[in-house]
Amino acid sequence: MSLNFRRTQEEEVSINLTPLIDVVFLLLIFFMVTTTFTRETQLEVELPQVQSDQMITDDRRVDVVLDASGAIEINGEMLINTQLSTLRRALETVLEPGSDQVVVITTDQQTPSQSLLNVMDVVGQMGHSRIAFSAQIDSE
Repeated sequence: MSLNFRRTQEEEVSINLTPLIDVVFLLLIFFMVTTTFTRETQLEVELPQVQSDQMITDDRRVDVVLDASGAIEINGEMLINTQLSTLRRALETVLEPGSDQVVVITTDQQTPSQSLLNVMDVVGQMGHSRIAFSAQIDSE
């Protein structure tokens, strides 16, 4: 009895890198697209001064003054609080619906931006789009 041992051909073992590279590129693209870049800088902002001396002389203008604590004064009358409902009721008494009255907002440098945005939002919700800001005229 003769035994014939056949030698089996050894296949060369190799790893196909093409799918691996595709997956790595897809992950790279995914992370590039989903990453948000925030620019955190320490900017010193100086508020601009105006050169022109344009004045709003309309008798029907509404003056809104915001101080550093967020207190609101409308046409010389101080509001009892800074709630939006109080602000809206006070503006309804001085703004005529559908008119082209100008709302002049005067703010302190330290006024919280939320207070300013609240006033602008309420004025906009009431259908008025003419808003002006008072500024100090440059002495130069």
